[in-house]
Amino acid sequence: MKLTISKHELNEAIQQVSKAASSRPTIPILGGIKIEVTHQGVTLTASDTDISIQSFIPVERDGVVNAHVDKPGNVVLPAKFFVEIVKKLPSDNVEIEVGSHFQTSIRSGSTDIQMVGLDPEEFPILPSIEENELFQMPGDLLKSMIRQTVLAASTNEQTPILTGVLWGLHEQQLKFVATDRHRLASRTAHAETAMDYRFHNVVIAAKTLNELSKLIPEQNGLVDIVVADNQVLFKIGNVLFYTRMLDGTYPDTSKIIPQQFKTELVLDTKKVTDAIDRAYLMSREEKTNIVRLTTLEDGTIEISSSSTELGRVTEQLEPSQFTGDPLRIAFNSKYMLDVLKVIDSENISLGFNGAMSPIVIKPTDHAYNTYVILPYRTTG
Repeated sequence: MKLTISKHELNEAIQQVSKAASSRPTIPILGGIKIEVTHQGVTLTASDTDISIQSFIPVERDGVVNAHVDKPGNVVLPAKFFVEIVKKLPSDNVEIEVGSHFQTSIRSGSTDIQMVGLDPEEFPILPSIEENELFQMPGDLLKSMIRQTVLAASTNEQTPILTGVLWGLHEQQLKFVATDRHRLASRTAHAETAMDYRFHNVVIAAKTLNELSKLIPEQNGLVDIVVADNQVLFKIGNVLFYTRMLDGTYPDTSKIIPQQFKTELVLDTKKVTDAIDRAYLMSREEKTNIVRLTTLEDGTIEISSSSTELGRVTEQLEPSQFTGDPLRIAFNSKYMLDVLKVIDSENISLGFNGAMSPIVIKPTDHAYNTYVILPYRTTG
């Protein structure tokens, strides 16, 4: 194998695929990037068996020559070193040549690096996915849906299914749900699909979705999504992102969200975020994150937290709407801040059914997002 390739193109593709290379591989090949060279272009692939990412660099794109192929071939190079070294190469072009026993020379400018390559035959085979059923969605919408739900996924590996985000599609309505049993995030969006195309109980690990989100470019393009038996494939331009679904059945969360409330508040999102943020600083010192919200007789609300070491923070806010019973409730301020920071709305609605019932948070200008936080039982 021998080729000369644009350093910029190579570096970009390596950065994309290396996210799937295992940082602590059980076998060396899983810590590598597979390079496949044909006269059509260069394909780079990394896989830790849970996720696989593949990026294709065509020999020529839009009249610009990206690579010159002298001899097709394959090799696997250790991802960690390969990623770092390509970034630091001195010239705009990189020459890669593979000799016997996969010994690889990387030359750029006056730099000459010899790397020990691995046999590409040992590299995992990418999942075979039938692309009969696929749907498309704008990249920025997908990024937004991920950002607004992953915050509620569990980080406890003892309940693996809850470390993921549940996807469901029914009658052109795509829905994401995440919960760690203390909080819940739900986001819906319209999806342009055939009316009868549907799926449920597709659960994708939150950390995988975070990696996927980083690959979606800022400029708005469409992402193709293929849902198969136990795999989901995302096509983003020249990048293919495969992920395994999490095994198990996601719990039914539909009964958790109350529809009627004894107390409802509408608040300015920025003002309440800033107030809780200040109270969080005090509650964090106490290692509890507990912040209290109390409705006062004059129609204002009080946000407060205290620390035995430091003292107390108290703030009053004017809700733009307050209906129902008086209330005193305590909650995890970090959970609340996580929600407030991803709601894209000037005002939020908070619904309560007493001090020990779930708190429901929604934006006021659309119905796409719903968040639920369980309150704390406190004394005093």
